[in-house]
Amino acid sequence: MNEYLEILLRSVAVYLFIVVAIRLFGKTELAQLSVTDLVFILLISNSVQNAMVGPSTTLGGGLTAALSLFVLNFLIKRLTFKSKTLTSLLQGEPVMLVHEGKIIKRHLEKVMITEDELLAAAREHGVESIDKVDLAVLEADGNISILSSNFHHQTRKKRPHKIVHKQ
Repeated sequence: MNEYLEILLRSVAVYLFIVVAIRLFGKTELAQLSVTDLVFILLISNSVQNAMVGPSTTLGGGLTAALSLFVLNFLIKRLTFKSKTLTSLLQGEPVMLVHEGKIIKRHLEKVMITEDELLAAAREHGVESIDKVDLAVLEADGNISILSSNFHHQTRKKRPHKIVHKQ
């Protein structure tokens, strides 16, 4: 088989394996990587490098692997844009964590988020306690959305600006 075709096929196989593995082993917040998440991603990428390029250490082999990954990623993004089913399969569904100030503990356990992490997310949204959260949702992209009607954002009064006309 042509060396570059073999690298292309290996790269596609590794890409698909990593996507499926991340979905199966769960993700909570890929949008906000922890230090351990970053180390994990770096080690995974290093561990599968040889699986993609095989014995080739040439520039052409590396560029073929990279191009294969770019093209495959582009195609998957296009397909997920057009297919809700594929999007749900690859990215998952939003999970409600808090409803009307009450934590849904079984959902927290399912997505492996601690109450401390949930409270930290609420504080990041300017809400000081969970009982003031109307709705908290772990979005499919890993972010936690917080909605609260009890929270009134205080703003400083601004001084009116003087308008200066240049002549």
